[in-house]
Parts: sequence; structure tokens; C-alpha cells
Amino acid sequence: MEPLVVKRAVLIADDHPVIRMGLKALLADCDDMECAGEAADGHATIALTRRRDWDLLVMDLPMPGRNGLELIKLVRCERPRLPIMVFTDQREEMFAVRAIRAGAMGYIAKRAEAGKLLAAMRRVADGHVDISDNVAELLATDNSRDHADHLPHTRLTDREFGIFARIVNGAKLTEIAGELSLSIKTISTHKANILDKMTLTGQVQLVRYAIEHKLLDAAQG
Repeated sequence: MEPLVVKRAVLIADDHPVIRMGLKALLADCDDMECAGEAADGHATIALTRRRDWDLLVMDLPMPGRNGLELIKLVRCERPRLPIMVFTDQREEMFAVRAIRAGAMGYIAKRAEAGKLLAAMRRVADGHVDISDNVAELLATDNSRDHADHLPHTRLTDREFGIFARIVNGAKLTEIAGELSLSIKTISTHKANILDKMTLTGQVQLVRYAIEHKLLDAAQG
């Protein structure tokens, strides 16, 4: 009798049904991993992580309900041994360093080939960090900077940075409020704090800053 193979339980968190379907199909052909659950927003992700033990969480960053970076921190706080891999279209230059610092162990683009994605998932599930050379360089550069020399956008909290990213990519405050389940007044306050911390006077300057520092991301929304 052949030994029973216990597959690793993977939780997929992404608000796009097609992405979840594609990942489930990819894992269906694997002998060592399986999609044991899926979530379409941040609240469902937290609820599922509390329900059972998982071997790997594969998640996007922009999802309804919670800021992706805050979600990583919350999961790490409640499930410190759960490996987290970010699978996203968000630019590495904009979010990778923050995601790794928040507790993610991997960061891979959705344009990655299936073989590369599966290899990254296995490495992260095994407890290893899996990042691109570009992300490693970004981390090294970030570590080597003196705090006083950090660019203005690095002064923002993760929540503020998520709102900043949505604003510069064209989202209206009402849209941001709906996506994050916050009031318009709260989003407006965050925007004011962002402008104050970055010493900018308005949205036009925010967008100009994002362009100059290559922080625009067409996938953000």
C-alpha cells in the first residue's frame, strides 16, 4: 500500500474570482498542495485563518475590507507561524518592502509563469523567503538609508500609504471609503495627514510626486 500523502492546505485570498479559479486549477494538479479555502475580502481572510491551521496564505494586496499591509500584520499577529506570500499586480517599488516588513515571506507578480509561482509557494510554505533580485535590492537600499534621508512617502503609515496609492491612481474618496469600509470624513482626514506628512498642498502635487518617484500603478484600484 502506498503511503498516504498529506497535501499542504493553501488559503487563497483575492477579490477577483478568475484569479482564485486559476490558482485553484493550478493547485488541483499538484501532488503536495491543495486549495483548502478561499476568501474574497480582508474580513473573510481573517475569519478563515482563525478557523483552522493553514500551511500557506497566498494573498493579493488591494482587497475590500482591509488594507493589504494591515491584513498581513493582523494575520502575523494571530497566526505567527503561518507563511504568507503576496501574489499581486502591485509594483514592487511601491509595496514590496512594506509587505515584507509587515510579515510576508514572499512577493511575486501575477504575470509570473505557473512553474515559478508554484516553486515560490513551496519555498514560502517551507519557511523560506522568496523575493526577486529587485525586491532584495530595494530592501538593502531601504536598510542602508539613514532615517532622516527617507523619502516623504516612507513617513506614511501603512493605512495612509494604501490611501495615498489609491488617490494617485485616480480613485475618488467615496470609492476609497467604500472599499475600506470607512467614512468619507475619515478618508478626508487621512488625506489631510498624508499631505501634511509629505509637505504637499493638494492632489495634483501628490500625483506629480508619484510620477516623479515611479509610484503609479495602473493595477491599483
